[in-house]
Amino acid sequence: MKKTRRSKRLSAGILFAMLFAAASNAQSAKNAAPAPAPVPEQIAHAKTVFISNAGADGAEIYSGGVDRPYNQFYAAMKSWGRYELRPAPAGSDLVFEILFTTVPTEPFSRLHLTILDPSTHAVLWAFTSHVKPALRQSTGDGNFDEAMASLVASVKELAARQ
Repeated sequence: MKKTRRSKRLSAGILFAMLFAAASNAQSAKNAAPAPAPVPEQIAHAKTVFISNAGADGAEIYSGGVDRPYNQFYAAMKSWGRYELRPAPAGSDLVFEILFTTVPTEPFSRLHLTILDPSTHAVLWAFTSHVKPALRQSTGDGNFDEAMASLVASVKELAARQ
């Protein structure tokens, strides 16, 4: 009789230890960051890009005027040299659409980049970089440069994830 009780206690103890270990592993798995999702194939294999100017609402307050977001992004992509820049979307592997917006009711202006598949027009990826507000022209221009650098860094990081 005593052996049966001991066996039951031992079995219960082992079962409790196994349940505790399983719960502990489940909690660790729950807290772990998920594996990164794959980068769309079109981005991973792209060699040519067309850069589209989607507009610049409010960019006239910065040096360089309304074309500054497009010009600066184009120059950054060209100097990086990762992609061959094409003059038209036809024949390009990707379209990078750059947009600058200012919303009067919000403190930040935004640089927004959308990466599109030129054949399907599907959005493959998108980035937004906020431009901090400034009272001085020189500070505003510096904040714009900082936001643009962040946007370009995001594109480079995505391209490196292949």
